[in-house]
Amino acid sequence: MGSIRFDKVDKVFGPASGGVKALDDINLEIGDKEFVAIVGPSGCGKTTCLRMVAGFEPPSAGIVSVNGKAVTEPGPDRAVVFQQFALFPWKSVRENIELGLRNKNLPKAERDGLVAGALRLMNLESHADAFPHQLSGGMQQRVAIARAYVLDPEVLLMDEPFGALDAQTRVVMQEELVRLARVNPRTVLFITHAVEEAVYLADRVAVMTRRPGRIKEVLDIRSVRQAESWDRHERIEDVMDLESFVHLRTQIWKSLREEKGAHGV
Repeated sequence: MGSIRFDKVDKVFGPASGGVKALDDINLEIGDKEFVAIVGPSGCGKTTCLRMVAGFEPPSAGIVSVNGKAVTEPGPDRAVVFQQFALFPWKSVRENIELGLRNKNLPKAERDGLVAGALRLMNLESHADAFPHQLSGGMQQRVAIARAYVLDPEVLLMDEPFGALDAQTRVVMQEELVRLARVNPRTVLFITHAVEEAVYLADRVAVMTRRPGRIKEVLDIRSVRQAESWDRHERIEDVMDLESFVHLRTQIWKSLREEKGAHGV
């Protein structure tokens, strides 16, 4: 199981009185193997939410839990994929993927088998012995995702994972993530500024207010997708032409524009 829950979560940076309140009364549940994207204005606390699930940041109030257990530190049940690929340049693709397994002190034969499976999963077999500088940005992010998946986490936390890629590569990686979610599903919390990306990828999209961030609304994308048979579409350009996709995208943009207008930005 890989459920996530935010229960009345606040986050204040600095002293309790006079500090900066980043999050206010966050309440959100993410079910096992559900893909939830969070969008919102810059500085609203999206990444802070993810970091609390990862165990990198404690809440100032309330509880963040995974599988019903309060998160107090990082753990093997959660893996993080960042916008920057964070690969070791002196290690090959194979060695970068294997690194987390070495930290778990697994036998070499078991590590080799798991790495081989991750290479197949991300279509990286022909690049196993290449070094990061020899790879495109998209290929480097494939390695980062493979490194997360090889640890077999219940929860995958993705913080703007495609934000550093060019537009065409970003689309390819979005489609790749859809494929990956089908063949090897995980609970995913996905942070993005891109509304179209959120609608295309997620089962639900949570829209946040400006700081202090609150959950303004949560849109159920999965029910619309099922009703409109999006699953038969494998390419994002086919999905983007659907009337239901356009409606959801417009609804989210309108919600975000209201936040800007309310603050004179």
